[in-house]
Amino acid sequence: STATVEAGRRFGIPVVGTMAHSFIQAHALETDAFRNFAACRPQDVVLLIDTYDTLRGARRAAELCKSLRRDGVRVRGVRIDSGDLELEARRVRGILDAEDCREVRIFVSGGIDEHSIATMRAAQAPIDAFCIGTRLSVSADAPSLDCAYKLQQYAGRPCRKRSQWKETWPGPRQVYRQYDEDDRIGVDVLGCADEVVEGKPMLQLVMHGGRRVSPPAPLDVIRHHCAEELASLPTTLRALEKTTFSPVKISDRQHALATEVDRVAR
Repeated sequence: STATVEAGRRFGIPVVGTMAHSFIQAHALETDAFRNFAACRPQDVVLLIDTYDTLRGARRAAELCKSLRRDGVRVRGVRIDSGDLELEARRVRGILDAEDCREVRIFVSGGIDEHSIATMRAAQAPIDAFCIGTRLSVSADAPSLDCAYKLQQYAGRPCRKRSQWKETWPGPRQVYRQYDEDDRIGVDVLGCADEVVEGKPMLQLVMHGGRRVSPPAPLDVIRHHCAEELASLPTTLRALEKTTFSPVKISDRQHALATEVDRVAR
């Protein structure tokens, strides 16, 4: 889903979320902004409450919740986008519960990542959902990908680099993924492109002659593929601490080809 309305219009992504701070500021009164947003999206009312004062915003959201409840409209949640999110969530939860708005969920956002989420969950903060934006779309902890072009075959002749700590494997290759009994990644086997290895071949031709060989997949297909791939990750690759690398095995034929290349290389 997305909070970007244009993405919903252009690509058909389900639009969810809350209003922007600018929506609040465009109104003379915060309460008017809340009511107008609820009138526009009565099926998905989530109110942003920290534009001016988080606790006051929570009280106003609670008042609107009780008012709309009589009209059959449900306030699904409130969002906090600044400050000490754990502390603010506890204070807001107290206000909502005291005003008989226990069904209203608390969402938090504002530069959070997997580590801050783990910290807040460990502290049992009364937060129902974490809204991640920037840290989902950029790699803040690894802002560059260390990669380089390496020649592996020229004019039909396999070749490879043997520099210390930068050795490569020769020739065209394929990666075959093997799964365990729980349909999670067991091992990836690196083999020659034309050898038969048990497993799912992972490398596919997507461009030829500078052009795509097929049209891009629809977003719903991409979303489904992403969910399947995440579900296949082993438990050891899901942890934030003491992470391990996915196991990789080099095929016997790839080893043999490297030995032959080394033998004839000058």
